[in-house]
Amino acid sequence: MTNESAVMSKPQPKPIDPMELRQLALEVIQVDRFPYLATMDFDQARVRPVSPVHTDGFTVYVANLRTYHKTEEIAKNPKVELCYLDSDHNQVRITGIAHELADLDLLNRIWDGNALLRNYLGSVDNPALIVYRIEPVRVRYMREWALEYHEVSLEA
Repeated sequence: MTNESAVMSKPQPKPIDPMELRQLALEVIQVDRFPYLATMDFDQARVRPVSPVHTDGFTVYVANLRTYHKTEEIAKNPKVELCYLDSDHNQVRITGIAHELADLDLLNRIWDGNALLRNYLGSVDNPALIVYRIEPVRVRYMREWALEYHEVSLEA
């Protein structure tokens, strides 16, 4: 076997129409119920699956408990990244800044629409509850292992 025959060729995914890029990215977000959230623990990256409680375009809301270690990580460095993946291996990466949600009307709407939060925490004013609003600063889309990301506009 020669070195040339051992080298794999780069996958050739079908081309992406730039006008469809935003919609393609939003579709991946819609179907992946458990994206991965990356944070920094001093100089060590930490990744874990999360279950967003609300999504508005590329702004994602994630519930958390104050006792979780990621609370301390986000307090020290609010720069985070979410990675979504669908069953066809299309990928969306949202790089953003996590802010504690201060909008009480939105918090109440999230609470009212999420039976798991209500059953687990009892009341919306439970001091253990934090909901982070992850404000996107960059969104990238990659079609099925194409090894090439496409920048997605944050503008609707």
